[in-house]
Amino acid sequence: MGFLDRFRSRVPGPGSAAVQIGDPAYDDWAVIRDFEDLASARSWLQHLRELGFDAVLTSDWPLDRFDRGDIALRVRAESWAEASDALEQE
Repeated sequence: MGFLDRFRSRVPGPGSAAVQIGDPAYDDWAVIRDFEDLASARSWLQHLRELGFDAVLTSDWPLDRFDRGDIALRVRAESWAEASDALEQE
């Protein structure tokens, strides 16, 4: 293992989280927040995942060339109240 390898994360950070475009598999998941920019959405997604929530980013349409669009941060419907409370405390 090289010197720099010690500092590289083995787990992908928020910058690599995919946005599920038009995927009906997430239609039953509850929307916690809506975002216009991908960077903000990914930050909150990472926060929820670190708290132990199964969360995902979705959009009905592809994002524009600036990674902007109508992005929804979603959790499983049964986790909505707990996830919402966790974000309000931040």
